[in-house]
Amino acid sequence: MANTIPQMYIEITQKQPKANAQLSKDAQGKFQPTDYGTLLQEVGICASGLHKFGIKRGENIGFISDNRKEWLIADLAMLGLGAADVPRGCDATAQEIAYILSWSECAIVILENDRQLQKILDIKAGRIPFTSQSLREAPYAHLKTVILFDPPPQSPQSAAEEARNAGLSVLFFSDIMKEGQALHEKEPEFFQNEAAKGTRNDIATIIYTSGTTGDPKGVMLSHGNFLHQTEYLPVLLGVKSGDVFLSVLPVWHSFERAVQYIILQAGATVAYSKPVGSILLADMQAVQPQWFTSVPRIWESIKDGVYKTIRQSGGVKKAMFSMFVAIGKAQAYFRNMLLDRLPKFSSRSRVLDIGMAIIPFVLLTPLRALGDVLVFKKIKVKLGTRFIAGISGGGALPPTVDKFFDALGILILEGYGLTETAPVLGVRLKTHPVTGTVGPIHRGTEIRIVDEHGNVLPAGQKGVIQVRGPQVMLGYYKRPDLTTKILSDDGWLDTGDLGMLTIHGEIKIVGRVKDTIVLRGGENIEPVPIEQRLCESTYIQQAVVLGQDQKYLAALIVPQQETLIQWAEENEIPFNDYTSLLDQPEVKELIDSEINAFVSMKNGFKPFERIFRFALLPTPFEAGRELSAKQELKRHAINELYKNQIRLLFTE
Repeated sequence: MANTIPQMYIEITQKQPKANAQLSKDAQGKFQPTDYGTLLQEVGICASGLHKFGIKRGENIGFISDNRKEWLIADLAMLGLGAADVPRGCDATAQEIAYILSWSECAIVILENDRQLQKILDIKAGRIPFTSQSLREAPYAHLKTVILFDPPPQSPQSAAEEARNAGLSVLFFSDIMKEGQALHEKEPEFFQNEAAKGTRNDIATIIYTSGTTGDPKGVMLSHGNFLHQTEYLPVLLGVKSGDVFLSVLPVWHSFERAVQYIILQAGATVAYSKPVGSILLADMQAVQPQWFTSVPRIWESIKDGVYKTIRQSGGVKKAMFSMFVAIGKAQAYFRNMLLDRLPKFSSRSRVLDIGMAIIPFVLLTPLRALGDVLVFKKIKVKLGTRFIAGISGGGALPPTVDKFFDALGILILEGYGLTETAPVLGVRLKTHPVTGTVGPIHRGTEIRIVDEHGNVLPAGQKGVIQVRGPQVMLGYYKRPDLTTKILSDDGWLDTGDLGMLTIHGEIKIVGRVKDTIVLRGGENIEPVPIEQRLCESTYIQQAVVLGQDQKYLAALIVPQQETLIQWAEENEIPFNDYTSLLDQPEVKELIDSEINAFVSMKNGFKPFERIFRFALLPTPFEAGRELSAKQELKRHAINELYKNQIRLLFTE
């Protein structure tokens, strides 16, 4: 059995050298295949070149790049040499890159292009002040060499020239491959021989968390952490050789990183696309993938896109769509009850469930089939004719999105995990997907739900999720103090997530410990379910619930701009621009009525969970500002960015 990721890849390649490993676009935007054998040769050449230019076993190598064919080549090459990469995407700020590379003591960094190098130089030259409170030495004190994937622009003022003048050695990936080719011809087994030296406990990567609170923490993940996922997930999901995955998530992130390795283990194919609606859907048609992994926000945007198209159609089409979606949701509910796919938090009679479900299921199924022919089939074909399932991770899938795709007959397998667990802890089973859960914890992993005193709770009771297993991280890089706060001596990781178990062991996530709002009256409130419910409104795009140490709850609301403007025009509400529209009393009344309709006692909310006041924001939240790379709310950043608006919400 392989002990490292490169060893695993070499073993798979020996079995199927001619199978496609990658589909990447050429200069004309056409997908071109790279088979496993060719990719292994390119990785070997890259490893030889990187070794010549100084990459050694045990080093940390910075890696700032977005998804591209060369990412996987360089990643496998570095891991085969025994180095650990320290990755981040091109959307990272100069401050983030400086902290990550400096804290990790990287002497070498691989960068996508000149723009990423410019971020490094801006900090080094003092054009952007470095403000980290944790780093005690000058930023980039260890950095000596940068390697660029892309050649520099044809300009004498390129960042590469400035870097050389600043004392850095600047190389290009083409240089690495050219030198590596010569060495590879002399010693073609160099990469395989180096990869054979690796062990399961070697650090494969240091992935820095998105920094929703303070400086990011470097999560040390071993080869064994990732291999635990690859050894059972392909079989569990039913992924097989030749299957195609469409890749749109940032490959530096632990979710997509694990997916890439799972693809390799299964002998499947990764096709690189982008999370842009028009590009993604066109690529779906071009490669006809069986699998698509994504974060909840992308699934939500697909749903919103469908509804936008239907609203524009109007009339009979809109009415027919709404009717068949309602039928689809009802039929899916009774189907799930019939097949025991509803979460059970206490014992319930199967005979009673079957008796309640069988008649409505039988009556609704012909109508659901008609809806499939008239409406749903046209939507499903956009995902391709070979589509098996989507996998959603990196955050909670809103129930309204989950139910929508279930109504359409599109299988979404929601998973759960953390960067600290490489990342998969659980995922719905394709053969038995229990709705409203993230599936069971899988092979070799233990789970327990504990209360605030550490007492283990039974099924159906809410508490903190703790896990123990082979995928749990080695710790935070150079931060043993932070490691001991969440990782016990006997291996239990405190996830910081609130959840409960069904009687069959599936997990339902209900919130985050640190997100919990405590009102002055002592009421504990989880904001995420309220925020998800608010965003079910046609007129609300994003919402943040506030109220820590206050008498009541309030919210920051980002309206759905296009829908709101259309509503204003239909109702003849005058406005000069979008910002002025948000100030109109009719708009505030509309949003207030939507809030009260969606967050009410009849929808299962308690009286103290009501939103008493709100403020409308004109621009959506963005990654790197209000959102993390995983599209999670950075609550501390939002509190600072909108402190004036928030203060007014709680001024009596």
